[in-house]
Amino acid sequence: MGRAPALLSQFLSLSTTAAPHFRASMTCRLNPRKYLNGTAKIPPIRENLRCLCSVAVSEPATSEPSSTPVKKRVVSGVQPTGSIHLGNYLGAIKNWIDLQNAYDTLFFIVDLHAITLRYDTQQLSKATKETAAIYLACGVDPSKASVFVQSHVRAHVELMWLLSSTTPIGWLNRMIQFKEKSLKAGDENVGVALLTYPVLMASDILLYQSDYVPVGDDQKQHLELTRELAQRVNYLYGGRKWKKLGGRGGAIFKVPEPLIPPAGARVMSLTDGLSKMSKSAPSDQSRINLLDPKDVVNNKIKRCKTDSFPGLEFDNSERPECNNLLSIYQLVTGKTKQEVAEECRDMNWGTFKPILTDALIAHLHPIQVRYGEIMSDASYLDSVLAEGARKAADIADNTLKNVYQAMGFLR
Repeated sequence: MGRAPALLSQFLSLSTTAAPHFRASMTCRLNPRKYLNGTAKIPPIRENLRCLCSVAVSEPATSEPSSTPVKKRVVSGVQPTGSIHLGNYLGAIKNWIDLQNAYDTLFFIVDLHAITLRYDTQQLSKATKETAAIYLACGVDPSKASVFVQSHVRAHVELMWLLSSTTPIGWLNRMIQFKEKSLKAGDENVGVALLTYPVLMASDILLYQSDYVPVGDDQKQHLELTRELAQRVNYLYGGRKWKKLGGRGGAIFKVPEPLIPPAGARVMSLTDGLSKMSKSAPSDQSRINLLDPKDVVNNKIKRCKTDSFPGLEFDNSERPECNNLLSIYQLVTGKTKQEVAEECRDMNWGTFKPILTDALIAHLHPIQVRYGEIMSDASYLDSVLAEGARKAADIADNTLKNVYQAMGFLR
């Protein structure tokens, strides 16, 4: 396997939390003392860097002694800013449906992250409910997964403050998204939260003793920081130091590992095949929103950027839009890459675009119908979010209690 980014692989071989049925081969070059005392540098992740971490599924080496083995835990969330679009759905939410059947899953609306830049206070609550309804409409089952709102579990903010005391400022200064967004917005329009929100993201993950976190290319650096913080806190406050304070000793946090979807991790813009489909893109023409009506979907596909090459094909670096549209078609139809390649090889854009449009409309229609039903029953949605927050708080509060104890607070 290819060499992974240095800090993502750091201490992976020492982690005791990896699932027995997952294997990873990583290269580790960081000096442990520099890492633990905060002088190690987190290398920036370049935009064109592909994920070199892979997770291979195999049978467990030994059978579980219990007849009901404990499931590994997965956590993930989406901001309630802008409309949930096809990239959010195919890159994250759609994968949750399979994950909830195999793992103990927690999916939440990260409303605290939504305020790192200027936002509409009148829309935040409304958008939060709408995002939760989309989760459920897409197939997230509250009987299998905990669905809740981030701000409804106060432990997220408490743990963030505790982790902030341990996070070297240099680690945050090197975060790419902070550099990009602060440069765009200007210093006078950037709050401290934009710099420190990766610590909140680490809190979101570590609170629930997560085994795996679904990540895309733009989130890999944040997960690296989360892993480094977990190792740092475990070293500074865990083990015998914690035991002397009355705790159980050992690691305070599990060190989470990336769970990278085999396809759909990066859906690109309809107007630029080299840019990720994004809520923040100024043109709505660049994305398919999950709630777009049929005529809007049809218009956007008609006008989307294509090329003048003959035929259609995957993986041609000179044809990013072609690769993106074929990938979308593959994902919404459930066909294999080979099946799509053979079906579309000799097509032109005039033939393919109506086929893609019909496939998108057919895939989105049941989601839109279910969304309307959920939004019309406010009591149902409120009860789902309240129950999800209760279950999440039970886990989070226990973790937070241990952190307070290990860090020496009077409780």
